[in-house]
Amino acid sequence: MTSGSAHGPAVGPGAVDVARTAWRRLLLRARVRQGGSRVRAALVPVLLAAAAAGIAYGIARYGLGHAAPFFAPVAAWICLGFSPDRQLRRVAEVAVGVAIGVGLGDVVVHAIGSGWWQIAVVVAVSALAARFIDRGAMLTTQAGVQAIVIVALPVAQSGGPLGRWTDALVGGAVAFAVAALTPGDPRRRPRLLGAEAMTELAEVLDVLARGLRSRERGDLDAALVKGRASEGALEEWQSSASSARELARVSAAGLRHREELGVLERQAVLADRAMRSVRVLARRCVPVATGPEERDLSALADLVARLGAGVHVLAEAVGSGRDPAVTREVLLEVARAADPHVLGAGDWQVQSLVLLVRSPVVDLLEAAGATPEQARAALPEL
Repeated sequence: MTSGSAHGPAVGPGAVDVARTAWRRLLLRARVRQGGSRVRAALVPVLLAAAAAGIAYGIARYGLGHAAPFFAPVAAWICLGFSPDRQLRRVAEVAVGVAIGVGLGDVVVHAIGSGWWQIAVVVAVSALAARFIDRGAMLTTQAGVQAIVIVALPVAQSGGPLGRWTDALVGGAVAFAVAALTPGDPRRRPRLLGAEAMTELAEVLDVLARGLRSRERGDLDAALVKGRASEGALEEWQSSASSARELARVSAAGLRHREELGVLERQAVLADRAMRSVRVLARRCVPVATGPEERDLSALADLVARLGAGVHVLAEAVGSGRDPAVTREVLLEVARAADPHVLGAGDWQVQSLVLLVRSPVVDLLEAAGATPEQARAALPEL
């Protein structure tokens, strides 16, 4: 039998193995859920890009009579890719870069052959030509890459000296047509990622509240592990929201959504800040809840559970683009209840946990549309 100690029962190696297995499963489920989200978001863009690649190949092969129009589908795929944040400027930028690289590479191969110095020459010329044409980084990068491919792999091909350049033009034109005919809502992906990231945060709070009620080390550790596993979802939301807002500046379709995209970007930053605070709270809850002292944590657990419920409502509002007015009301009630003098009266350790709850409450109130002054004013005075 495993002996106890003055600070509680000892934990045997078997229990540690079980806990580690549970953590791995929790991490795996989080990764699978996030991977499924990425697949759902990329499904339509990938199918459109695949169709564009096939169409470009068909035009070059059967329309232009090229025997092996390799660069037609390659150009179409490179221009469109798998990102839902597909904008006409970016597609045109990549298409021009591919055409420059392939065209100059074809000229160099037919004029002076291929080799190490020819690659150096064509990369330098392609990059400088791209920089002269436009400031876009993707244009210059693709010009250099495609020039290297052409010179380093000079495959014989029908279509004349500029056959591969013609194929690249076909691929770029098809990609541009697909992007123009299938304009996407720039808010769609940030909204989707925002709803999922907010749900992750709400679930961390749910698990933490359960751990505070049960005072089980496994539940408290699970909340911390789940919080760490959510970093990818929060980072992806921030990246997507920032990208969508930047692209809206040069997109006619995105101009009318620029304000909401700015709100989504700010919400992503605030949610990340709140998650960091919740992870700190979860770490601090472990010694307080599992220590030898008998203390009532039910009121604190209820406060954390109510905060989680408010974040679930906020996730729905973010995902649908609705005004989170209901969320503000819920979170304002949580803020008013976060009084360490009431919830942790006589126990400074519980009071410290209540103080840690106040920080994510303020961040989430701001994410729900409250001003920083309104969010802080909702908290009881210390």
